[in-house]
Amino acid sequence: MLGLVGCSSKKGPELFFASGYVADQGINRLWREDTASHEPQTILNIYSPYYGGDTIITRYEFQQGQLHLIKETHATKTDLGVMLRFDEGGNVSFMQRQLPERREKLSSDEIERYKYEASKILDLSNALQAGNVRLVQARWRKGIITTCAGEPVTPTLTVRSQVWLAKRASRSNDNLGLAWLTAPQGNELLLVANEDFCKWEPKESDL
Repeated sequence: MLGLVGCSSKKGPELFFASGYVADQGINRLWREDTASHEPQTILNIYSPYYGGDTIITRYEFQQGQLHLIKETHATKTDLGVMLRFDEGGNVSFMQRQLPERREKLSSDEIERYKYEASKILDLSNALQAGNVRLVQARWRKGIITTCAGEPVTPTLTVRSQVWLAKRASRSNDNLGLAWLTAPQGNELLLVANEDFCKWEPKESDL
């Protein structure tokens, strides 16, 4: 994983920042929006498992720096989800798990797990932002890489990443989606897929 520590050359944190990291069983991509006073306002975490399973989208909202909302949905299993709301004191004011044929409450242990995950994501997001570890998503078309913003790029990748990309490209229809991290320590390829990440990439106005 690229470094979570380091110093950004910028004078202060940006209000909209995209980053990511490698987890044990998959990849997390993070989009974060802060308030004008640089407090967290919204963090969108998209978790893509390595093998099988559904992509999980978790939205965290904060008010005055305190956790206010957790909303978990699935990319394809739209009948599954979790929502938690918290009051100013950090107490649960609403909770619900959506299952295919019913809705149910969460146990106290499950609530604590979701709160812990929210705290961990915030801490990781802070570290990634401080270390200037940025997420870039792009399209690969016949050897040409273009970012979602439409900029042609030639990222410096490790030999391992180049081999990974070449193997996927040889089995694709010359259309791939790429996601990688760029940081002062170098670049790290996160994902190569037969999917156009740019079609759904969040913008600041989306958060």
